Amino acid sequence: MAVTLLLAATAGCTVTTASGPGAAAPSTGAKDASLTIGLANQQESVTFPAALAKGAQDRAAKLGVKLVDLDSQGDQAKQASQVQDLVAQKVSGILLVPLSPGPAQALVDQASAAGIPVGTVHGYVGADRKADDPYQKLKFVLDENEFGAGATAGQLALKALPSGGQVAVITGAAGFVENTTRVTQFKATLNQAGAGKYKIVATQPGNWTKQDGQSACQNILAASPKVGLFYAISDDMAVGCASAVKSAGSHAKIIGVGGSKSGIEAIKSGAVYGTVCYKPYDEGAMAVQMMHDTLTGKLTGPPKTTFYDTPGITSANVSTCAPQW
Repeated sequence: MAVTLLLAATAGCTVTTASGPGAAAPSTGAKDASLTIGLANQQESVTFPAALAKGAQDRAAKLGVKLVDLDSQGDQAKQASQVQDLVAQKVSGILLVPLSPGPAQALVDQASAAGIPVGTVHGYVGADRKADDPYQKLKFVLDENEFGAGATAGQLALKALPSGGQVAVITGAAGFVENTTRVTQFKATLNQAGAGKYKIVATQPGNWTKQDGQSACQNILAASPKVGLFYAISDDMAVGCASAVKSAGSHAKIIGVGGSKSGIEAIKSGAVYGTVCYKPYDEGAMAVQMMHDTLTGKLTGPPKTTFYDTPGITSANVSTCAPQW
């Protein structure tokens, strides 16, 4: 995703919130084998989009529709070619997991011109568009509430470090919009606790990996040994940070984002304080259901953004977040 994408903060959004796959349960009518849905995915060698694809495949099987699952392998040009192929095949509808919001708009334009409905999943279309203003040629947007995740992480931070203190932020690789969206409301939540109570003393990239997350936290602890809390914007980086904290003999608490297998295991072991539970399998299933409902006339009207539920997780409720990736 491009850094130019700007989303509205949670308080300013008019969106639909879904609590999980039950919010879009499989239709009970006759199965329609004449429908074909194309899934233009991001990179299925990565666990999150792979889990999304599995959810989509399973829901398509339950509905009796054909799913054409295409993996762009993280290549924007390849994703563009694959969408063009889906248009040429005259599929019934396309689910786009956009690699970048700007180029994705051109792909939606191509499909729309061919009369093929498109919904986006785990991402947005159109640079600088807000979450409550989805691109009008789409049928729907289904995503995690990234601003909301930052706010949830902020609430976890207040519980983890109630007396306040020094905080450090570990961002992802340069160029990802999550570096902004997952951090904006986190900072705002800390600021609301009182001026100066929480001080962010460092921000370093962890490049989405366990190894770089560990290195970033090591560097920060060497310069600021009194850091009391690390906010890593992905579970992989949080797990790496936990190794750095242990090696340094620090008592800093760690919060991640994702609800991944490694993140949940780290919470259970006590190495990580908390995370925000994302559910890619459920998201893929919901996306297929929403496209099916679009194609069968059950979902109509202008496009809306739907956020599924992403609760905060600590050791107190860790059993409620079964890892999906």
